[in-house]
Parts: sequence; C-alpha cells; structure tokens
Amino acid sequence: MANNLIFYDTETTGLIKDFAQILQCGSIRANRNLEIQDEQNLGCAPLPWAIPHPMAMVTNKKTHLFNSNISHYEMMRDLNRQWRQWTIDEPGVFITFNGMAYDEELIRRQFYWNLFESYLTNTNGNSRLDLLLMMNNVAAFFSDLLEIPLYQGGPAISLKQADLAEANGIEIGDAHDAIADCKLMISLLEIINAQKPELIDFFISIASKPGVQDAVQKPGFLGLGEVFRREVFRYPVVPCGSKAPNELMFFDLSFDPDEIFDLDTQEIYSMVQKPGKSGPFKKYAINKTIPICPSDMIKDKACFDIDFDVLEKRAKQVRENIDFQSLVSQAMADKINNWNNEYDHIEQMIYAGGFPSKEDKDLMADFHRIDSAIERIKICRNIADDRHRLFAERLICQFYPQDAPEDMMQRYQALITERLNEEGPWGSMSKIMGELDKLLEKDNTEEAHRILQETKEFLTQRSIAID
Repeated sequence: MANNLIFYDTETTGLIKDFAQILQCGSIRANRNLEIQDEQNLGCAPLPWAIPHPMAMVTNKKTHLFNSNISHYEMMRDLNRQWRQWTIDEPGVFITFNGMAYDEELIRRQFYWNLFESYLTNTNGNSRLDLLLMMNNVAAFFSDLLEIPLYQGGPAISLKQADLAEANGIEIGDAHDAIADCKLMISLLEIINAQKPELIDFFISIASKPGVQDAVQKPGFLGLGEVFRREVFRYPVVPCGSKAPNELMFFDLSFDPDEIFDLDTQEIYSMVQKPGKSGPFKKYAINKTIPICPSDMIKDKACFDIDFDVLEKRAKQVRENIDFQSLVSQAMADKINNWNNEYDHIEQMIYAGGFPSKEDKDLMADFHRIDSAIERIKICRNIADDRHRLFAERLICQFYPQDAPEDMMQRYQALITERLNEEGPWGSMSKIMGELDKLLEKDNTEEAHRILQETKEFLTQRSIAID
C-alpha cells in the first residue's frame, strides 16, 4: 500500500484555467498513517500580464504577494524540485480537493508555461486522488463516517471543504490558505481512517489507471456515488466497455441487462454515445478519480432498492456477455469528438500540440540548468516547438530585459499590451475595474474592503505602466 501521500492546494488570480495564475501552492507530505513528514509553502508575484480577479483576491487574501520578489518561474521551479525529491524513493499519491477539475489542471498548465514536465503527478508511478470525488461516494454509501452538512437546512447537501470541516468539528483556521486547506484534507481523512481505513486504502489503490483497471475487473459489482446539484445519486454498476486511452463505460444494474441486450444496435449506439443520468450507461475517465467502491464494503443492503443477490446476477450477466461489451466499446470508438483544436493562444495548447520531442526536452533541461542570458537565448532559438519557444522567450524577457533580442522584446511587449488593454479569453481589465468599483460601493467587511482597495491600486498601477 502507498505510503507517500502528497496533499496540495493552490490559490490563484481567478478561475479561467488557461489563463489564471497560481499565486500560492502549499504541499504537505504524509505517510499512510496521515502523519506529516514534510511541507512546503510557496508564493509568488503576479506575472506582468496577469489580471487578478477581485473576488479571487477577497477569497484567498494574498494581496501581499503583489509585492513579492519571487517570480512565478522561481515558484514553479521550486515546486517541481520539491515534488521530484519527495518521489525519488517511492512514487507519490498526489491528493487534492476538487483538483481534477481545477488544481491539477492549473499545475499542469503552469509547469508547461515554465518549460517543466507537465505530467509529474501521474507519471513515473505517481498517481492522483481527488477527495471531492471520494466524498461523493462517502455521501452516497458511508454517511455514517462523516457528518454530511445540509445546504440551507436541506434536503440538499454541501460537499464544500469548509462546510465539511465545520460539520465535523475540524478547526478551519485560515480558510483558503493553501497549507491550511492541506491540513483540512488530512483531518477529514483522519476521521474516516479511524473508522474505515479500508475505504481510504481502496481509493488510494484506484488513484492510478492500473489500479482502476484492476478494481473494476474483480467479480461482483461496484457502488457508484454521485452528488449532482447537491443531491445524492446511487448506482450499482459494472464495467461494460472502454475506449483507448482513458474512457471507461459502466452499466447501471438498476436496468435489467436482458432488456438492454435485446435492443438493436442503433439504439445501443445512441445511448452509449449520449449517456445521461436517466440512462443505463455512465462514462468515466480512468485517469481521474472515479467515485466507486466495492459492493461488499456497503453495509446498507437496501440502498439500491434492489436485492444485492439480483444485482450480483445482473453483474455476472454483463461481465459474461463479451459481444455486448464489444458493441459498447465499438460505439464509444465510433463517436466523433467535435472539439476544436484551433486555438489562438499558447496557454490553451497544452493538450493540442503533442508532447515535446526528445531534442526539445534536452534543450529545456539545459535552459533550467544554465543561468546565462546569452546561453538561454541560444537555447530558446533552437527549440523546435513554437509553444515552448515562445514560453522560453517570455522567461528571457522577464529575467534579462536588457539582453533580450529586439524581436523577442517586441513580442513580449505586445503580449503585455494585449492582455492588459484588450478583452479576450483571459478576461478584460476594463470590466474587472468596473466590477471592482461596484464591489467597493457595497457594504463590505473591513478586511474585504482593504483587499479590494489593494487590488484596485495594483491594477491601476499596472494600467498606468502600460499606457
């Protein structure tokens, strides 16, 4: 069982994943007993073209970082170095709360911006666990382990981290501080670990793709727990198809398999390619946390309104029907994905341009190793991938503005002018300044008013500098 757990959390300038910047990243390394072994707390200044969103700053309270002398590159370099050191002897399980949707994506992108390997958390044996998705399963099948808070008196529930902490008597401390949020995650797991450690062991085991593949192939069925629009949904499921590299389809055993087996091919294709909450198919990615647990862990045998023996028989039917599984897999493979690979900005191209070549990887390693303007400029000119070459240019212009070639500085200044003066997928300075003025007119707390005022002053100075 994994004994190297790395909890981390980020605080950022906003919510737009391709353009929001991490201002703080806190990481705590713990063993399987949840005993803290080490921690790291990093912060940095906003990038020259970043526009911190006022409500993001009110939430994270990190306006002191506006004056930090630590660059974003330096923070991501130190984070990369620490995580690699922590995982030298044993692969790590990187644990977040809602990280699959946000923190993981931010970390990947900002390693990418700074010429580091983007996929550190799920390569070289490392794996990822999102506690929010685990809590979906806990709310569905193990609500006796934790107090699940009600939302506005119920019956809706809340799985917000701070609400879970308060409902379970955990001292929240400095909420929305990255290190404090890491400790909160550990505290939540400690409560579960004291009562049902095997549940934590199971979720750690499915933090990797091989772990998921092994878990879903075991006999019997699984309990899939989802929280959608604050309502809990419970499904008895069994795998019924897959699509390389990462898609897995589950069959909801609330449906009689014989009735689905008897449908014609086109009907099955339609249901597989457009799975919904009311249909028999549930699609998940095996490279992310899936909120499942083995049925033999579930104590409440009435939770599905169908006898467990019946569900076991249905699971066996689906597992043994190889033709049905092949049909589902073929329907998944035949689906046309209509997502657009044409992007205007390199921040959006992390998944669109492929992996860097070995030659580019070697050049980027040299870029990190050699702290010399002349040498870094030479390295930058030789990087073949346009995305990484342009990111390297940005770093050179930040660190060596006096030495940077004229063409690089022109592109760099054009970037800053565009981001601060024009509206785009990154947002709009003018709209944010208008929003700031409206927020300052509201009846804010003294702290919120101070943060909003500091944010306005920072953005005003940034606007003046570019004019």
